[in-house]
Amino acid sequence: MFEALRRYGAHRRLPAVTAALVVLGLLLWWLWPREEPPTGTITISTGTEKGVYHEYGNRLRNAIHEDMPGLKVELRPSEGSQENVKRVADGGADFAIAAADAVEAYRQNRQPGHERLRGIARLYDDYVQLVVSRASGIEEIKDLEGKRVGVGPDDSGVRLIADRVLRAAGLDPRQDVVPEADSIAEGPERLRSGGIDAFFWSGGLPTDGLEKLVESDDFRFVEIDAATVDSLHEQDDVFGHYRSSVMPADAYGSGRPGHPIQTLTVANLLITRADVDPRLTEWLTRTVINSRDDIGSHVHSAQFVDLRTAIYTDPVNLHEGARRYYRSVKP
Repeated sequence: MFEALRRYGAHRRLPAVTAALVVLGLLLWWLWPREEPPTGTITISTGTEKGVYHEYGNRLRNAIHEDMPGLKVELRPSEGSQENVKRVADGGADFAIAAADAVEAYRQNRQPGHERLRGIARLYDDYVQLVVSRASGIEEIKDLEGKRVGVGPDDSGVRLIADRVLRAAGLDPRQDVVPEADSIAEGPERLRSGGIDAFFWSGGLPTDGLEKLVESDDFRFVEIDAATVDSLHEQDDVFGHYRSSVMPADAYGSGRPGHPIQTLTVANLLITRADVDPRLTEWLTRTVINSRDDIGSHVHSAQFVDLRTAIYTDPVNLHEGARRYYRSVKP
């Protein structure tokens, strides 16, 4: 009988001991010194104000404020990828979004500061979108000969891709078309008013600046077929960043463009410099990954940010701080 009572008493004590340990653990967690988030000011170079880069940058700034309230984030609009790479390399910005082909071109040309470029994360893919009026008679890229074509500003990623696509189709981008430096800010309206005959854009799906244009039956997309992408690959190894892809039929909602469109894609990267504080980049990388769902609810392209692929920032190496983060969450 006494033995039974002893076992009963021990059994009664176990929950109390467990509860005490839980309370002690919570107290230690509360009192244990925790790492303070980075403070100061950083600059992120984004893109044109109607493009996905700038919208993503705005949402990322909000997420950074939640995780690092003492860190001020300044956004700098730009003409696009090529300008963004230059800014990061020369110290004009701390971080930027840029297409992998623009980063590679900067490195291949050994531009100032190219050796300092580092990656934070692979984000999402840009789709090359070539828009024309339905009555234009333009059915393929070769039909752009002699036409006024919006190819983007000089320092944009659009200009880089548009020139290469035109050459792959056998057209000289300076002699065989009339190049116009239209960006997403004015290109759609210029196409609508007849100021240009065609408009190149490279961006995530959907791009706000194109939505109203493609809602109309008066405009359509021109395909960039796999043969054109193959021609790019044959010209130079650096064009390996381009992949033949398909723009979904419902990319712009309401059944627009109505059927899948063959085109090409290129990955976007969040980049920085080797001299940027590793602790800062580790925190920022965590924010990029953890804010995917929230940002993705506003910026559709951001839904494709993925921990499993974010580490592939070719053609630049991961920044040390980003590497620390990815190692910390490795299964």
